[in-house]
Amino acid sequence: QVQLVESGGGLVQAGGSLRLSCAASRSIFNIYTMDWYRQAPGNKRELVASITSGGTTNYADSVKGRFTISRDNAKNTVYLQMNNLKPEDTAVYYCRITTNQALYWGQGTQVTVSS
Repeated sequence: QVQLVESGGGLVQAGGSLRLSCAASRSIFNIYTMDWYRQAPGNKRELVASITSGGTTNYADSVKGRFTISRDNAKNTVYLQMNNLKPEDTAVYYCRITTNQALYWGQGTQVTVSS
């Protein structure tokens, strides 16, 4: 069973930066997309950013220009560089990997942005 392990969350002041990482416990084949979602208390889980196997990226309007998603296929790892963080970015961030056969979720990492 594949496990996704996220890291890099924490507490940061508004305007600061964090880099999230999500590493798979073993090699994953036939990956379609690697995504980052987030869920704030009382809110639905929302898509923040995604990257396809070909490198095409997509971002939520609320994070465009501030967040950058990238991937290292050799390491089965996806990253989320978050700059100019705002208090409204506070949430638990989850990574997700979709293949032709399965969907994998990480356990989540807390990001808290203080004003």
